[in-house]
Amino acid sequence: MKVIIVGCGKLGAGLALELIKKGHSITVIDSNQEAFELLGKDFNGKTIIGVGFDRNILDKAQIKYADAVVASTKSDEANALIGRISRNVYKVPRVISRLYDPRKAEIYRSLGIQTISTTTWGVQRVTEMLSYNQLDSILTMGSGVELIRIETPALLVGRTLNELMIPGETQVVSVCRDNKTFLPTMGMSLQKHDIIFVAALTASVKRLKSLLGMA
Repeated sequence: MKVIIVGCGKLGAGLALELIKKGHSITVIDSNQEAFELLGKDFNGKTIIGVGFDRNILDKAQIKYADAVVASTKSDEANALIGRISRNVYKVPRVISRLYDPRKAEIYRSLGIQTISTTTWGVQRVTEMLSYNQLDSILTMGSGVELIRIETPALLVGRTLNELMIPGETQVVSVCRDNKTFLPTMGMSLQKHDIIFVAALTASVKRLKSLLGMA
């Protein structure tokens, strides 16, 4: 996955180093050359000096190929602008902005931008947001039933939720699209980047993976 991180403070640098370990392609943007010292000498990602909402800088970072952008500068206003440009102009699938003022959270959400706050929690949470597999078991309910989170595989884009149903074995619970979660109808067509939550018998998970082309 190609990730652009704007702002090389403790959060930005910590996140860049964590994601590099996981094998992702990382580009870090900061207006201060000295900020990149936090990355250490062994950092093998790309660094760019410049203002994160400058479209020339974003083009240099090849944002049109980015899977995600994380705005982690010291300014809420800059982070909001970077998030909005990334989301609305470049159509980046995942956009996350650091938030210092929690009162602005609703504004960020209305722009389709996820938010994070503290540095320690932020590094962990953003890594989770960006790094989950296409199919993750996120909750075990009693004995024998699991809640599974699925990122729509290419095989199912344009097809309906009915094709995920195995009577008596799986049940679609909800769908998250463009940062909004809703209860779907079974005839709904799936789109790229949809996140589907499915309750499934533990014994049926292997069969579900096969259905998704992940086996």
